[in-house]
Parts: sequence; structure tokens; C-alpha cells
Amino acid sequence: MCHKAAMKAQAGLEQFDVVVIGAGAAGMMCAIEAGKRGRRVLVLDHAEAPGEKIRISGGGRCNFTNLEAGKADRFLSQNPRFAISALSRYQPKDFIGLVDRYRIGWHEKTLGQLFCDDSARQIIDMLLAEMEKAGARLRLGASVERVERAGEGFRLSLGGASVDCASLVIATGGKSIPKMGATGFAYEVAAQFGVPVAPTRPALVPLTFEVGLLERLKPLAGVAVDVRVRCGKQAFDEAMLFTHRGISGPAILQISSYWREGQEIVVDMAPGEDLFETLKRAKVEHGRQALRTVLSRVLPQRLAQLIAETEAPGAEHVADLSDKALRKVADAINAWRVKPVGSEGYRTAEVTLGGIDTSALDQRTLMTRDQPGLYFVGEAVDVTGWLGGYNFQWAWSSGWAAGQAA
Repeated sequence: MCHKAAMKAQAGLEQFDVVVIGAGAAGMMCAIEAGKRGRRVLVLDHAEAPGEKIRISGGGRCNFTNLEAGKADRFLSQNPRFAISALSRYQPKDFIGLVDRYRIGWHEKTLGQLFCDDSARQIIDMLLAEMEKAGARLRLGASVERVERAGEGFRLSLGGASVDCASLVIATGGKSIPKMGATGFAYEVAAQFGVPVAPTRPALVPLTFEVGLLERLKPLAGVAVDVRVRCGKQAFDEAMLFTHRGISGPAILQISSYWREGQEIVVDMAPGEDLFETLKRAKVEHGRQALRTVLSRVLPQRLAQLIAETEAPGAEHVADLSDKALRKVADAINAWRVKPVGSEGYRTAEVTLGGIDTSALDQRTLMTRDQPGLYFVGEAVDVTGWLGGYNFQWAWSSGWAAGQAA
């Protein structure tokens, strides 16, 4: 036995019970839980620092979970109920408990979103400390060149060195934000082992307009307004921001996950205000006022001026406008129908929609049904949460679930 071990060491072969590829939120959580079970764990990442997407999230303060993250309707997937098993067994309160044990200050911002009071770096340091306590090893700047079956387990080639493991966990995320090192590695491994992948696309991403519309909206770049935006049956009430390429802001990032090319979105830029009734009343009570003056009471000034100029050109006073003209102006505000031509793509997308087909995974363990010992967790899987901490909670929960079994 000693002779065999010596031969393996000489050949540059290391052995672990579990290898996790990806030192992000899901990967580190999985390593912690597997390590707690006494498993020998190695975490590999091609980046030079762990948790890079954690570090930049939430404006550097990490929106680490959401109090509503246990609800299936907050996640998009070909099977939205797939996520419930992991989310119900490792809940937001469990991660909050971990954060509290490390005395990391946090606060609820809006809509159940929890942020660090100080820095996202605290979350990374907490996870690294937990990994160390669990005995999990971390190796950065390590690119996996090849993955293959080795007996009942797996062998990874790392440029001159090889690592064997019984369980292999792919936690490399999706394609979003390539400048942070994102790649399609998870999908390549899936293809190699015959694991189906649901079509992927950028999600939680700004939407873009065609050149002509951009030219007309040019004066609005940088203007923000609270809106209700709708695509099909889905709607969100949050802020929208006009940009040089189109529209962004929380409401638009949210609806982008539901929008598809060729569809229009409907934006109410004065939710709760019936602009037609407001304008009719102004016509009677303040008929000599300019339209832009009336509109600026409910809209940012630049937006009010642009709508007045484009929807009622030449009208000096509200009294000059017929009810039909007033209706046209009101609809431009309460029901602005616009058809984006695309999105800003993976470059700025916060997450990737689609991924490893959930039908191929065990919902309790995240192990592939046809490839024993092979697991996929986090963003790599076809489970995509809303904006606001939902995707981090999926990372913690799916990593935790795989860590109980790998």
C-alpha cells in the first residue's frame, strides 16, 4: 500500500474525497459543509482571489440574502420548484446566523434585501475562515485542463499535476461578467458527461434600444424615475434609469429575465397616478400652464419636457389640448410601450439564465442522476433568482445541499 502511495506521489497525483471547482459563493459553502463531515476537500479556482463576485456585489457591501428567498415564484427555471428542497433546508435565517456568529453588521435595505453594513470582504473572510476550520484546502491560480473518469471517481489534470477524487462539484457559475473570470466551463463539463443544459442567456441585465430611439431619448441619459414595468404577466415596481444605450435600474434588470427578443415592455412612469385625469383637471383649473409644467409635478423635469415636446408639439398651454391629445400624453407616461432590440449581454449581466438542466439533477443533493459523484451547484444550474439577494441564497443553499452528500 505504501509503495502504491509513493508511486502516485512520484507521478504528481494527489487524492481527495471531494474536489470543488470554483471558489465562489456556492463552491466555498459546499467545501465548508463537506469538510465538516470529515471529507478531505480541495477547492480549485483559476482566479487569483476567491469570491470575486461576492466582493463586487451590492456596491461592495454584498446583498448576501433576501428574507423572501424561500419562495419558488422568485426563481426562474424550467422547473421552478426544483430549488425548494435546498432552499427549505438551508434558509436565509441559517446564513444570517452564520453572519451573526462572525459579528458582521448588516441591515435590511428594501424588499427584504440584506446588506453588510461595512464591506463584502467580510463575507469572503468569513467563508475562508469556515473553510479553514473545516479543513478544506484552497488552491488559486489553478486551471483545470482536463476532467475524466478514474474508476468510480474522477481525475483532474492541472498542468503537470493530477488530482483524483471520489466526488467532483462544479461551482464555476455561468457566463455573466467575463471580466471577473466567468467562463462556460460548467457547460463544457456537462457536455462531456452527457448532462443536458437548458439554453442560456444574460439575465438581470440592462436593455438596449435601436439608434433612432436612442437619439430621441438622448437628453434623458442619467434620469431616474420610479416605475412599474411589465412584460407579459410579470411586473416589477422599482426604479428605472435612462442610459446612453437604453434603460437600466432595478426594475429593468428584474424584467430583463422575463423579456425575450421581439417582445415589448410596458412602462408606467407614474405608477398610482392617472395622468389622463390629472391632465383633464389641470386643463380646467390651470389651463394657462405649460404642459411641461404640469407634467413636472409627477415626473423629473427633463422627462416632463421631452414628453411635452414629442407628444404635444406646438401646444403652449394645457388648455390648447383636446381630450384625445391629453390621452396621448397620458398613455406615453402611464403605458409607454417600447420594444428593446437587445440587452447589454454577459458583459454587464449579473447572472446567467438557464444552465444545467434540473431534470438531470437530484434536487436534494444536486448530484447528476446518470453520473454518480458529479455535482453542479449555484449559478451553473438552471435556477435564476430575482435581483436582491436571491441568487446568493441559492448559492448558499445549493452549496450546502451538495456539501451534505459529496
